Amino acid sequence: MLRPVRLTRIAADAEGVRLRGLATRLATRAAFAVVALIFLLAVLVFVHVAVWYALFSVAGLSFLASTGIVGGLDLVIAIILGLVAKSSTPSEVEAEALEVRRRAIQGLPSTLSVSQMLLPVLQIAANARQGKRLR
Repeated sequence: MLRPVRLTRIAADAEGVRLRGLATRLATRAAFAVVALIFLLAVLVFVHVAVWYALFSVAGLSFLASTGIVGGLDLVIAIILGLVAKSSTPSEVEAEALEVRRRAIQGLPSTLSVSQMLLPVLQIAANARQGKRLR
């Protein structure tokens, strides 16, 4: 009877470790995404005007060409930062905790079925020992 309880506790502990790792990873991803958005906004606000003006007046490019170059650079920066935010994978600790939980849960049904079959037998034996009849 202790084996199912122990396996359940191991599975719960492993799930707790996995969920903490998942929460840490998600928080890190969110932090990178926020930094990427702040940087993107800073680029849009502070650099756009200066670059566009430099391309338009100093380089002598047309209005549309200057705008296209600035927009293309913004797109490249946004893609790079988005890929950095997206490239988070589960840590080794999360993967190991998930494997421990899976193993514990796989062993649980067989032990539970044996203990579930023994409970009625033990109850009958206890009732018989006390001299009670089954209802």
